Amino acid sequence: MCEHHQPMSERQLSRRGLLRGSVATVGLAVGGSSLLMAGTAHAADFYHPFTGYQLTGTWQDHLNRGSLGGLDFGMNVGTPLPAAGPGTVTNIPYNGTGGHTVTISHSNGWRTQYMHLSGFSLGNGASVGRGGTVGLSGGQPGAPGSGESTGPHVHWHMINPNGVRTNPLDFLGGGGGGGRLPKTSTEQDGVPGTIFWQRAQKWLSIESGYTGPIDGAPGPNTYAALQRNVRDHWGYGGPIDGVMGPNSWAGVQRLAAAHGYTGPIDGVMGPNSWRGFARFLNQDRWD
Repeated sequence: MCEHHQPMSERQLSRRGLLRGSVATVGLAVGGSSLLMAGTAHAADFYHPFTGYQLTGTWQDHLNRGSLGGLDFGMNVGTPLPAAGPGTVTNIPYNGTGGHTVTISHSNGWRTQYMHLSGFSLGNGASVGRGGTVGLSGGQPGAPGSGESTGPHVHWHMINPNGVRTNPLDFLGGGGGGGRLPKTSTEQDGVPGTIFWQRAQKWLSIESGYTGPIDGAPGPNTYAALQRNVRDHWGYGGPIDGVMGPNSWAGVQRLAAAHGYTGPIDGVMGPNSWRGFARFLNQDRWD
């Protein structure tokens, strides 16, 4: 059955899929995740939450300054900080040069730390799932909790079970997670979810100026970048306002048509449109 004439229940399903990323992220923030219940954490349970931000300080930069190491990502003060993996939260206010620091203790013995926060989002002992918000970025010189920061950013490092500070990207790569996004199942089921939108955000951060988090929760910034892309490549001629309408989605369908979608270009996204879009997003270059 062509998408233009699909039953209303099927169209509603695809629209619910659009919201799945946001709902999943909220659920992680307030209730943890099934990963916590499993009692173990593997590198595949973790991800790089800051791929959409500029790396302003490398691990080697920190070592050159006499630091034990870290990665700095520039971002506006007050940016939500997603947990790189599931665990238990401990807040450390005014942690010396690091300022406000949040520690996430993982079930595999590793810990994640974010420094220079402007605020904490969860209480001590709270459980958080992968992607749940643990605090707000800070780093404005002289502001409470900034420590010795010289500009707005978040500092990220991990600590291994032996207490040694470790580059998070080494953990992600060496532990089998590779820091790479998994493939989206939307290519099979036609329903976009969190991983689908993470892959879309990664693609848009590379090609179309998206600078927000790779959190799988699309909003106006994600959609504005998507509109820029379909304007530049897929025949969209409308405004870049972050509000997706039929003309915007028709541009997405043209992209999907280049990857196996054979239905009408009518601006009504259904499972077949999403499958074609997902085949594009599942290319290795967007991992």
